[in-house]
Amino acid sequence: MTPALGKVRSPPVMSRTNYLKGYAPEIVKQVEELVASNRLADLLRSRYSENHQLRTDKALYNYAMELKNSYLRRAGPISKVIYDDKISLKHHALGLHTFVSRPQGRKTKAKNEIRISSLLKFVPEAMLRAVVVHELAHLREKAHNKAFYKLCCHMESDYHQHEFDLRLYLTLVDSGDELHGRR
Repeated sequence: MTPALGKVRSPPVMSRTNYLKGYAPEIVKQVEELVASNRLADLLRSRYSENHQLRTDKALYNYAMELKNSYLRRAGPISKVIYDDKISLKHHALGLHTFVSRPQGRKTKAKNEIRISSLLKFVPEAMLRAVVVHELAHLREKAHNKAFYKLCCHMESDYHQHEFDLRLYLTLVDSGDELHGRR
C-alpha cells in the first residue's frame, strides 16, 4: 500500500499589478493587457520623453527647496533632502518624511528630513516631482486625508496622473523593462 500524497501547492505568484491595488478592476485589466502586449513602455514614453537630470543630493535638495519656497513658505525648515539607497519598495515607500524634535537647552528644536528612494534617480521629472510634492505636503498635513491631497494638487495640478504613471512605471520595471535607461 502506498501512502497518500497530498496536493503540492505552487508558490504564490506576485501580481505585476501589485502597485495598482485599490484601483478599479477595469483599469487593472487594461494595465495587465498593456504589460502582456509589451505596450506599457511605449505608452509611458509617449507621455515622458526623457528622465530628469537631478542625480546628486545637492541637486535634489535645491529642487525640493524651490518647490517648498514656492508653495509652502511658512512651513517649517527642511534640514536635509537626500536620495536613500535603503528605501525600497519592500518598505512600500518611495519617499519618507521624518520629523524629529530634540530638546536644546530650554527650547525644543524641530528637524524635518526628506528621503527619496534612489530608484527615482532615473525616472521622468514629473514622477520625481510627484514624490517630492507628496513628502513636502507632509510638512503641513501629517495624515493622508482630503486636505493632504488638496495640497498635493495645489503644488502639482497633475499630481494624481503623475502618481498613477509612477505606479505604471514600477509595474513596467517589475516586468523587466525600462523606460529610458540610465542616462
